[in-house]
Parts: sequence; structure tokens; C-alpha cells
Amino acid sequence: MATRDWSDSESVASSVAAASEVSTVPDKFGFLGGAQYTEDGEETVPVDVIRRREKKWLDMFSNWDSHMLKKYKKVRDRCRKGIPSALRARGWQHLCGAHKQLERNPCAFDQLAEAPADPRLEDDIRKDLHRQFPLHEMFLQKGGHGQEDLFRVLKVHAQVSPDEYCQAHAPLAAVLLMQMPAEPAFWCLKSICDKYVPGYYARGLEAIQVDGDILYKLLKKVSPSAYKHLVSFVLTTVYSITLSL
Repeated sequence: MATRDWSDSESVASSVAAASEVSTVPDKFGFLGGAQYTEDGEETVPVDVIRRREKKWLDMFSNWDSHMLKKYKKVRDRCRKGIPSALRARGWQHLCGAHKQLERNPCAFDQLAEAPADPRLEDDIRKDLHRQFPLHEMFLQKGGHGQEDLFRVLKVHAQVSPDEYCQAHAPLAAVLLMQMPAEPAFWCLKSICDKYVPGYYARGLEAIQVDGDILYKLLKKVSPSAYKHLVSFVLTTVYSITLSL
């Protein structure tokens, strides 16, 4: 398997050094040190336009099966246009089918979250919690609500899919938790793994590594600036994790 070329990362070394001086003020997405990338003069969408978009999505939610069967292109186009932020969590749950699984299993998540699990599994999960988005306000504090919700989601997922669980589920679960509570986040994670990437998290993670290498090579070829930014982010994250160990 091809290895990634980090030889041109000298230009981003300063970003790595700055990791220890991260701002304590979160940006609008909850990440520390990112406010400088949000323009003050950012164009705002009029409130009445936002409300019209939300009303369209609420109408789709109330007739979801009909829209998916008869008006799929409209759903697709509205997704590409952007799900209103106030309804994004609900939209993700409908798009992957998690809302139906939650309705059919209303108490399953809490029961599995409280059930005893293999102590070694729980220990492995806890070792990975602090590595997930360490610069996001939800996951900064050890034992905080973000890390504890992440632990519960990963623990339940590991119990439901013991042959497929791996630490690569953690970043995906963390992103879901940025948008919704733990229970729907779990059902979204399960739906995504079952429907869209079956076998993707098998032992060895070969498919993930191949896709990662393809992404790096494509970015380096078509957008060197994006490639350097991604390299900078990876190095900064690794540096931050190393400092926290």
C-alpha cells in the first residue's frame, strides 16, 4: 500500500507549533481556535427565508415515505442546497432511516447502555475518548457530558456489532453527537454502518486506508493548498494528542 508523502509539510510547521496556544473562545461550530476563520461580514440569510426552508423540511418529515418514493429528486436537491441548521439532526436521522429504528426500539439504547459489558472493551473505548476532536468544546473535559455520551454510544454499538466495532467508529459518533443526543446518534451510527459502509470498519481497516491514500493523492494533484491544509490539520491534531498523553 502506498505511503503518504509528508515531505512538503515544512510550510505548515508553524501551525503545529501553535497548537499549544489555542484560543479558549469557540467558533460558531464549537471548535476552539477557529473563530479567526469565520468572517465578520458573513452574509446572513433573511429570517423569513430560513422559516420558509424550515417549513418545507417539516412538511417533508411529516410525509417522508411519500417524498422518498415520489419526490426523491426534490429531497436530493434540498439536501444539496443545505438542511436548515435547526433541523439538521432530524434531517440526518430521516435520511439514514435512524428515526424508524428508534421508533421500533424505544428502550433498547438505554437498556444496553446500562447493561454490563466486557471490562476490556469498556477500557479500550475509554482510552480513545480524549482523542476525538480534542479541540471541540463538547469533548474537552475528561468525564464531561460529551465524552460520556460518546462512551455510551460506542459501548452500545460495540454490543450490537461486536464483530465490526473498532476505534474508527469514534470520530463518526462524535460528529453525530455534535448535532443530536446520544440515543439518535447511536441509531444514526448503526444505520450508516449497516446501509452505506457495510464491512468498511472490518479488522485491518484496509478500505479506510485505501480511501485515505486516494484522497491525499487527489488533493495533492488538484488542490495543493487544500492538501497542505489537511496535512497541517493532521499534524496539529497529532501534536495536540501527544501533549495530552
